[in-house]
Amino acid sequence: MQILGIDFTSRPRKAKPITVAHCTLRGNHLQADTLQTLHSLEEFEALLCAPGPWIAGLDFPFGQSRRFINTIGWPAPWADYVGVAQSLGREGFRSALDDYRSGRPAGDREHRRRADILAGAISPQKLYGVPVGLMFFEGAPRLRDAGVHIPGLQAGDPSRIAVEAYPGLLARHCVGRRSYKQDTRSKQTLAQLNARRDILQAVRGAPVQALYGLQVSAPDGYVDDPGADSLDALLCAVQAAWAWRQSSPGFGAPETIDTTEGWIFDPALRE
Repeated sequence: MQILGIDFTSRPRKAKPITVAHCTLRGNHLQADTLQTLHSLEEFEALLCAPGPWIAGLDFPFGQSRRFINTIGWPAPWADYVGVAQSLGREGFRSALDDYRSGRPAGDREHRRRADILAGAISPQKLYGVPVGLMFFEGAPRLRDAGVHIPGLQAGDPSRIAVEAYPGLLARHCVGRRSYKQDTRSKQTLAQLNARRDILQAVRGAPVQALYGLQVSAPDGYVDDPGADSLDALLCAVQAAWAWRQSSPGFGAPETIDTTEGWIFDPALRE
């Protein structure tokens, strides 16, 4: 089975592309084959439309919290509210989230999905710092329009499957809360490089085999990128491979998955 791990950015460019780890899964062995960089969202769209069979793990929130959707008054079905967000345009979407936060009490301005809470992830409404809200805005409509199958959200082409990944969760399983990446050159450290090396060692060794049931082969070069885009793409591929090995149609998600919010596909979220 072809496995894709995709480290996503909402504004791909030469300095910060979308990074794709192309891997092959045979039984429980995941082989990292090649790395691909996409410098535009049009290239990302073409990748999503590539013939299957494949399953991809993508590092951005596919959905928003049910509480946010209900409170702002958008329709609850995933495809419908993704369409509403898309119709606003990038700046209109940003303004809608800013307006929503304005006047709300501290601690009640950005909401998390059930999966975010379990995974320790930030709200998909977040626009600053790590702008995962903009990643949702640019990524989710393209998943919908490509007609891929998204367990719990969209019954699309069963030969092209997309699952939401969260590489930070897998990284924490390997090295705890140690910092392992930094895009700003002046803030890059030897300690982060050592953390990336330890993550890769764990991915290729017993820690990942025990939790994910996978034997992973990947070259040492996955740790060379200080921003860890390559390593994060590999971690997304591990989560996608784990999902593929679960019995369909859930791919490892609970039967009680919220069809408005979606799910993060990782064995650590099994309750």
